[in-house]
Amino acid sequence: MSFQQYEQLVTDLCSAIDLPDSGAVLERGWVEVEGFEVQLTHYENDVGAMYLNFHFGIVTAGRTLSVYRLLLEANLTVYAQDQAQAGINPDTGGIILIVRVPMTPDISGTWLAETMTHYAEHGRYWGDNILSSTDEAFMGICSGDYLWIKV
Repeated sequence: MSFQQYEQLVTDLCSAIDLPDSGAVLERGWVEVEGFEVQLTHYENDVGAMYLNFHFGIVTAGRTLSVYRLLLEANLTVYAQDQAQAGINPDTGGIILIVRVPMTPDISGTWLAETMTHYAEHGRYWGDNILSSTDEAFMGICSGDYLWIKV
C-alpha cells in the first residue's frame, strides 16, 4: 500500500464522478463535493490509508465553546464508528471532519464518491442545524432541549 495506490484511487474517483483531469486533482489535492471543499491527503506515516478532510464552514463568533461540546458529542456518538473525527480548524475557525479511509482492495472510486456524498450530507446538517441556526434554535440544541444528531 503506497502513494501509487492513493494516486490510483484518486484517478478512479475522478473517473467515477466524471472529472476529466485527475492529474489536476492530484496536484491541487482537493475536490468540491456538493458545495464542500474536500482535501484528499496521503501521509508517509500511514501508508495504508488516505484521508478525506471536509471543510463544513465557519463557526459564528460567540458559539465556539458550545460547538466544541457538540463536536465532542458527535465524535462519541457518530464518528467513532467511522474512523472519523470532527473538530475546529485553529487557523480558520471552520468545522472540519477528517475521515480515515483504509486503502483496501474493496475501496474503489465509486465507493469514495458515495462516501464523500454521505459526509457532504453531514456537512449540510451541521450547517443547517449548528452554523446557520437562529440563536434561539442554537441555544435549544446546546441546552439539550432538542435532539440534534442522528445516531
